[in-house]
Amino acid sequence: MIAKRAKKGILVEIIAKVAKFRTQHKMKQQEHFEITFVLDRLRSAHNTGNIFRIAEAAGAKEIIACGYTPAPPHPKLAKTAMNADKLVPCRQMTDSLEAVKTLRAEGVRQILAVERAENSHFAWEFDYKFPLALVFGNEALGVDEETIAACDAVISLPMFGDKESINVGNCAAAVIYAIIAKHRMANKLHDEVK
Repeated sequence: MIAKRAKKGILVEIIAKVAKFRTQHKMKQQEHFEITFVLDRLRSAHNTGNIFRIAEAAGAKEIIACGYTPAPPHPKLAKTAMNADKLVPCRQMTDSLEAVKTLRAEGVRQILAVERAENSHFAWEFDYKFPLALVFGNEALGVDEETIAACDAVISLPMFGDKESINVGNCAAAVIYAIIAKHRMANKLHDEVK
Protein backbone atom coordinates (compact mmCIF):
# COMPACT_ATOMS: atom_id res chain seq x y z
CA MET A 1 0.00 0.00 0.00
CA ILE A 2 2.80 2.44 0.91
CA ALA A 3 4.68 1.51 -2.27
CA LYS A 4 1.55 2.23 -4.35
CA ARG A 5 1.14 5.65 -2.71
CA ALA A 6 4.80 6.44 -3.25
CA LYS A 7 4.53 5.48 -6.94
CA LYS A 8 1.34 7.53 -7.27
CA GLY A 9 3.06 10.51 -5.64
CA ILE A 10 6.02 10.23 -7.98
CA LEU A 11 3.68 9.94 -10.97
CA VAL A 12 1.76 13.06 -9.89
CA GLU A 13 5.05 14.91 -9.45
CA ILE A 14 6.22 13.87 -12.94
CA ILE A 15 2.93 14.92 -14.50
CA ALA A 16 3.17 18.31 -12.75
CA LYS A 17 6.72 18.80 -14.02
CA VAL A 18 5.72 17.89 -17.58
CA ALA A 19 2.77 20.31 -17.43
CA LYS A 20 5.05 23.07 -16.13
CA PHE A 21 7.60 22.36 -18.88
CA ARG A 22 4.90 22.46 -21.58
CA THR A 23 3.56 25.76 -20.26
CA GLN A 24 7.04 27.31 -20.10
CA HIS A 25 7.92 25.96 -23.55
CA LYS A 26 4.70 27.31 -25.07
CA MET A 27 5.24 30.73 -23.45
CA LYS A 28 8.86 30.84 -24.62
CA GLN A 29 7.81 29.86 -28.14
CA GLN A 30 5.11 32.54 -28.27
CA GLU A 31 7.52 35.22 -27.01
CA HIS A 32 9.87 34.63 -29.91
CA PHE A 33 7.69 34.51 -32.97
CA GLU A 34 4.22 35.16 -34.20
CA ILE A 35 2.92 33.62 -37.42
CA THR A 36 -0.33 34.16 -39.32
CA PHE A 37 -1.51 31.77 -42.05
CA VAL A 38 -3.32 33.38 -44.99
CA LEU A 39 -5.25 30.87 -47.09
CA ASP A 40 -5.94 32.07 -50.63
CA ARG A 41 -8.96 30.41 -52.29
CA LEU A 42 -8.51 26.90 -50.93
CA ARG A 43 -11.29 24.66 -52.20
CA SER A 44 -11.08 21.75 -49.81
CA ALA A 45 -12.54 21.97 -46.32
CA HIS A 46 -10.45 18.91 -45.46
CA ASN A 47 -7.20 20.69 -46.44
CA THR A 48 -8.29 23.77 -44.53
CA GLY A 49 -9.08 21.69 -41.45
CA ASN A 50 -5.68 20.03 -41.73
CA ILE A 51 -4.04 23.47 -41.82
CA PHE A 52 -5.95 24.46 -38.66
CA ARG A 53 -4.39 21.43 -36.93
CA ILE A 54 -0.93 22.37 -38.20
CA ALA A 55 -1.39 26.01 -37.18
CA GLU A 56 -2.51 24.99 -33.69
CA ALA A 57 0.38 22.53 -33.28
CA ALA A 58 2.87 25.21 -34.34
CA GLY A 59 1.36 27.89 -32.08
CA ALA A 60 0.26 30.15 -34.94
CA LYS A 61 -1.47 33.41 -34.05
CA GLU A 62 -4.37 33.06 -36.49
CA ILE A 63 -5.64 31.95 -39.86
CA ILE A 64 -7.15 34.31 -42.41
CA ALA A 65 -9.50 32.55 -44.84
CA CYS A 66 -9.73 34.42 -48.16
CA GLY A 67 -12.20 34.17 -51.00
CA TYR A 68 -14.08 30.87 -50.99
CA THR A 69 -11.72 29.20 -48.51
CA PRO A 70 -13.89 27.28 -46.02
CA ALA A 71 -13.91 28.82 -42.54
CA PRO A 72 -15.41 27.77 -39.20
CA PRO A 73 -18.06 26.80 -38.51
CA HIS A 74 -17.95 24.18 -41.24
CA PRO A 75 -18.72 20.46 -40.66
CA LYS A 76 -16.06 18.98 -42.98
CA LEU A 77 -13.42 21.45 -41.77
CA ALA A 78 -14.33 20.68 -38.15
CA LYS A 79 -14.00 16.94 -38.71
CA THR A 80 -10.45 17.25 -40.06
CA ALA A 81 -9.44 20.04 -37.66
CA MET A 82 -10.35 17.91 -34.62
CA ASN A 83 -11.26 21.02 -32.54
CA ALA A 84 -8.23 23.04 -33.67
CA ASP A 85 -10.76 25.29 -35.46
CA LYS A 86 -11.96 26.29 -31.98
CA LEU A 87 -8.41 26.97 -30.74
CA VAL A 88 -6.95 29.00 -33.61
CA PRO A 89 -8.63 32.36 -34.25
CA CYS A 90 -9.91 32.81 -37.81
CA ARG A 91 -10.86 35.89 -39.79
CA GLN A 92 -12.42 35.95 -43.23
CA MET A 93 -11.47 38.44 -45.94
CA THR A 94 -12.63 39.01 -49.49
CA ASP A 95 -9.25 38.13 -51.01
CA SER A 96 -5.62 37.59 -50.09
CA LEU A 97 -4.56 41.06 -51.27
CA GLU A 98 -6.94 42.59 -48.72
CA ALA A 99 -5.40 40.29 -46.09
CA VAL A 100 -1.86 41.43 -46.98
CA LYS A 101 -2.86 45.11 -46.81
CA THR A 102 -4.64 44.56 -43.47
CA LEU A 103 -1.69 42.68 -41.97
CA ARG A 104 0.74 45.43 -43.05
CA ALA A 105 -1.49 48.04 -41.38
CA GLU A 106 -1.49 45.88 -38.23
CA GLY A 107 2.32 45.85 -38.09
CA VAL A 108 3.25 42.45 -39.49
CA ARG A 109 6.95 42.82 -40.36
CA GLN A 110 7.19 40.27 -43.14
CA ILE A 111 4.62 38.74 -45.49
CA LEU A 112 5.71 35.87 -47.70
CA ALA A 113 3.95 33.99 -50.48
CA VAL A 114 4.54 30.25 -50.42
CA GLU A 115 4.70 29.45 -54.11
CA ARG A 116 6.90 27.80 -56.71
CA ALA A 117 8.47 30.65 -58.61
CA GLU A 118 11.75 31.42 -60.32
CA ASN A 119 12.69 33.99 -57.67
CA SER A 120 11.65 31.89 -54.66
CA HIS A 121 13.90 30.98 -51.74
CA PHE A 122 13.85 27.56 -50.09
CA ALA A 123 11.96 27.78 -46.81
CA TRP A 124 14.92 26.71 -44.67
CA GLU A 125 17.30 29.22 -46.28
CA PHE A 126 15.31 32.40 -45.80
CA ASP A 127 15.86 34.98 -43.03
CA TYR A 128 12.56 35.54 -41.26
CA LYS A 129 11.30 38.57 -39.38
CA PHE A 130 8.47 38.36 -36.89
CA PRO A 131 5.56 38.94 -36.75
CA LEU A 132 5.35 36.94 -39.97
CA ALA A 133 2.51 36.01 -42.34
CA LEU A 134 2.58 33.16 -44.84
CA VAL A 135 0.22 33.13 -47.84
CA PHE A 136 -0.71 29.67 -49.12
CA GLY A 137 -2.59 29.32 -52.39
CA ASN A 138 -5.04 27.08 -54.13
CA GLU A 139 -3.29 23.97 -55.51
CA ALA A 140 -4.55 24.60 -59.05
CA LEU A 141 -4.35 28.40 -59.15
CA GLY A 142 -1.55 29.15 -56.69
CA VAL A 143 -1.34 32.44 -54.83
CA ASP A 144 -2.99 35.37 -56.64
CA GLU A 145 -0.44 37.28 -58.78
CA GLU A 146 -1.37 40.68 -57.28
CA THR A 147 -0.90 39.21 -53.81
CA ILE A 148 2.53 37.81 -54.71
CA ALA A 149 3.55 41.27 -55.95
CA ALA A 150 2.44 42.77 -52.61
CA CYS A 151 4.45 40.24 -50.57
CA ASP A 152 8.01 40.84 -49.38
CA ALA A 153 9.33 37.65 -50.99
CA VAL A 154 8.41 34.17 -52.13
CA ILE A 155 9.48 30.98 -50.38
CA SER A 156 9.05 27.42 -51.58
CA LEU A 157 9.91 23.77 -51.18
CA PRO A 158 11.98 22.04 -53.86
CA MET A 159 10.21 19.52 -56.09
CA PHE A 160 12.50 16.67 -57.18
CA GLY A 161 9.88 14.53 -58.94
CA ASP A 162 7.74 15.08 -61.99
CA LYS A 163 4.91 16.81 -60.10
CA GLU A 164 5.19 20.57 -59.62
CA SER A 165 3.32 20.81 -56.33
CA ILE A 166 2.29 18.95 -53.20
CA ASN A 167 -0.87 19.05 -51.12
CA VAL A 168 -1.28 22.49 -49.52
CA GLY A 169 -1.61 21.00 -46.02
CA ASN A 170 1.61 19.03 -46.46
CA CYS A 171 3.28 22.16 -47.78
CA ALA A 172 2.09 24.21 -44.81
CA ALA A 173 3.46 21.62 -42.39
CA ALA A 174 6.85 21.40 -44.09
CA VAL A 175 7.22 25.18 -44.36
CA ILE A 176 6.12 26.03 -40.82
CA TYR A 177 8.40 23.43 -39.27
CA ALA A 178 11.32 24.54 -41.47
CA ILE A 179 10.76 28.06 -40.09
CA ILE A 180 10.51 26.80 -36.50
CA ALA A 181 13.67 24.69 -36.90
CA LYS A 182 15.59 27.59 -38.40
CA HIS A 183 14.35 29.94 -35.67
CA ARG A 184 15.26 27.48 -32.90
CA MET A 185 18.74 26.91 -34.37
CA ALA A 186 19.31 30.66 -34.59
CA ASN A 187 18.24 31.08 -30.96
CA LYS A 188 20.45 28.18 -29.88
CA LEU A 189 23.47 29.72 -31.63
CA HIS A 190 22.61 33.10 -30.11
CA ASP A 191 22.41 31.54 -26.63
CA GLU A 192 25.74 29.75 -27.12
CA VAL A 193 27.48 33.01 -28.09
CA LYS A 194 26.22 34.76 -24.94
